[in-house]
Amino acid sequence: MKFRLKRLSRKKQQRLILPIQIQVRDGKFEIMGMGVWHSYWRDPYHLLLTIPWAGFLLLICTFYITINALFALAYLIGGDCIANARPGSFLDVFFFSVQTLASIGYGAMYPKTTYANIIVTIEAMIGLVGIAVMTGLAFARFSRPTARVLFSRIAVITPHNAMPTLIFRTANQRRNMILEAQMRVYLMRDEITLEGQFMRRFYDLKLLRNQTPSFTLSWSVMHVIDEFSPLYGMTPESLIQTNTILIVSLSGIDETVAQVVHARHTYAANEILWNNQFADIFYHAPDGHRYIDYNRFHDVSPLDEML
Repeated sequence: MKFRLKRLSRKKQQRLILPIQIQVRDGKFEIMGMGVWHSYWRDPYHLLLTIPWAGFLLLICTFYITINALFALAYLIGGDCIANARPGSFLDVFFFSVQTLASIGYGAMYPKTTYANIIVTIEAMIGLVGIAVMTGLAFARFSRPTARVLFSRIAVITPHNAMPTLIFRTANQRRNMILEAQMRVYLMRDEITLEGQFMRRFYDLKLLRNQTPSFTLSWSVMHVIDEFSPLYGMTPESLIQTNTILIVSLSGIDETVAQVVHARHTYAANEILWNNQFADIFYHAPDGHRYIDYNRFHDVSPLDEML
């Protein structure tokens, strides 16, 4: 059995190899672009699912007006082919196209030539497909599960049970539970191997508690910095020099929709404060009840002020 190799053209090779610009901003890596902007349009389905609702509606409106304008020009080319439409009136044939594309059919205007009937047939088919696609995209955007999880703006390194410990906070902003919530924390930094090669290396950080049966209010995530920790022996200066960042990934099952939800956050080196401690957000009322004050969720203070 023989195989024949096909050589790609130079243009296709350039499409496969796209320059990636990486910029470091506040200690965080940002991918500025995969070549050029038009590369995002090569995956329109993903683009329409990920852009904000304002951009999604703007694109839909632009596409809707454009396609009706093109069919209106097609009707104008056919001359006086639409009954009860003013000859040469772009507005009349434009609104006739709107009625045809949406399958409204008031009956006031209708095609009266074979040419017009052919254009109407083509437009009706495009309208059916367009409605199905737009309905599917809108449903996919509405049905996609999302999590409203709040992460503290900074992380701290403070003693906990006589051991230096990395701590950050997270809270569920919805009044429901995230079941079987799991937390993963990764450390990423620049390293030089013994052979002198540069690499960007990932480490898994071991947490005191990486899962909870129900994530309802708040969760203080802790990583003990012992001799087995990748943070062992690190200083604030070395974190900045190695472009160290923390990547936090939270996943669980939303009890309301019974679907898996995800949340992600990153901490740059300058967002990790040493010898600081989070403010207490639990308030004990005189009647014995306990409350959580989320107004102090991001507040920290140096250890010498806590003593």
